[in-house]
Amino acid sequence: MVYTNEKKKGGGFKRGGKKGSDARDPFFEEETKKRRKVSYDDEDIESVESDAEDDGFNGGYEGGKGAEVAEEEDEFADETAGEKRKRLAHEFLKRVTDAKRKRREEGDDDSEDDDGDDNTGLAKSLMKKQQEESGRVRRVIASRVQEPLSSDVFRVIVKHRRPVVAVALSDDDSRGFSASKDGTILHWDVSSGKTDSYKWPSDEILKSHGMKVREPRNKKHSRETLALAVSSDGRYLATGGVDRHVHIWDVRTREHVQAFPGHRSTVSCLCFRHGTSELYSGSFDRSIKVWNVEDNAFVQDFFGHQAEIVAIDALRKERTLSVGRDRTMLLTKVPETSRMVYRAPASSLESCCFISDDEYLSGSDNGTVALWGMMKKKPGFLFKDAHPVVAGGISENGDDEPVSYNSSSTASSWVSSVAVCRGSDLAASGAGNGFVRLWSAETGANAIRPLYELPLSGFVNSLAFAKSGKFLIAGVGQETRFGRWGCLKSAQNGVAIHPLRLS
Repeated sequence: MVYTNEKKKGGGFKRGGKKGSDARDPFFEEETKKRRKVSYDDEDIESVESDAEDDGFNGGYEGGKGAEVAEEEDEFADETAGEKRKRLAHEFLKRVTDAKRKRREEGDDDSEDDDGDDNTGLAKSLMKKQQEESGRVRRVIASRVQEPLSSDVFRVIVKHRRPVVAVALSDDDSRGFSASKDGTILHWDVSSGKTDSYKWPSDEILKSHGMKVREPRNKKHSRETLALAVSSDGRYLATGGVDRHVHIWDVRTREHVQAFPGHRSTVSCLCFRHGTSELYSGSFDRSIKVWNVEDNAFVQDFFGHQAEIVAIDALRKERTLSVGRDRTMLLTKVPETSRMVYRAPASSLESCCFISDDEYLSGSDNGTVALWGMMKKKPGFLFKDAHPVVAGGISENGDDEPVSYNSSSTASSWVSSVAVCRGSDLAASGAGNGFVRLWSAETGANAIRPLYELPLSGFVNSLAFAKSGKFLIAGVGQETRFGRWGCLKSAQNGVAIHPLRLS
């Protein structure tokens, strides 16, 4: 009030005060108009729609398709995530039921009275599929595998200059990935074998992506790759090796995305937690580190092994299974940072993998394949001499032509790789004795049973099953995965595929 009286008394303010008052200021008038436009009164909304219709922006459909879409969005705007999942599930069931009824009508099958049975069977099949996907129910595939024909042999579809140390398959079984000791990383099509390589960027780009140059100088620029893993959604590829970094690649563009430093020695094994972007890395520095690839962030690390870690595996749960040169296998619960130690009897473990959340498979350097259970710290079943060395060897196509084994029989019988068809009872193991062996891990039997031997010359450093169980991928080379403990000059470095016939 004092300020207003002073303005009235002043001659200069009196003449321009009325014109420049707050009530008539165009700035405040414009703000008021803007507020009126975005108000949520029914009259305003109708006027906006009418203007849009008059201008011809009604989506080009009769009746205003855009308005219908907007009304539909408003209808589900307040629903929760659980309500949305329920609604989508009901829509999916309706589509499946309609399609099934339509097929029955086209086949003139009068089964309209069996709608209740059809709904029950559909619910059971969907529940079974969901349980198989989550790993709670084991798929029965091993009993369906037929004996291979003479024409069913391993066929090399991708060639490498140096021994292949790691292979992986995408979740849809259409694409494959392989890495070799010379640092070559290939992306290839399973059906055609067409390859595409990942190009290493320059040192400046690697430094900008987080790579740190460290001693020793003879290894700081090494591209030798020893581990490889692909995410379940097929977006990211992770590699690791002698340079002590975990490298992340974009599968769609084949470009380098990030380099994670932190390990103090060679990165020996990698795996993604299924269904997530969480990555686990094991190293010769005896540590396991957890990374979030989506956020390009380090999460945590934990220790437990007393020697080099050589293999690691994970499923959907936040648990890792790892083996090291200290003759132990560790089951680590990541959130609780607790672990359970399993000790191998008089042998060093070379490979491991999950069969289910409470059963594991491992391979040893004495040729033993072991089945483990969660509740026992010793293997529940041992199959010794799983890969004996045959005198003279066998050729790649199964003939009796001799193959020269310059390596010792001990190195050739090392079970350097094991794999399980995810969520099933079908497993495989590989060594350097000239064949890959298929196994059946039956539910509740607490035993593994050998099925067939698939001839393959060379050291089998990595194995991967197709999710459907229709073929098996093997990464082979003239040398073992770590070091040069053996050498098979007659073997071919590359990726081989073997079809599996299912009844």
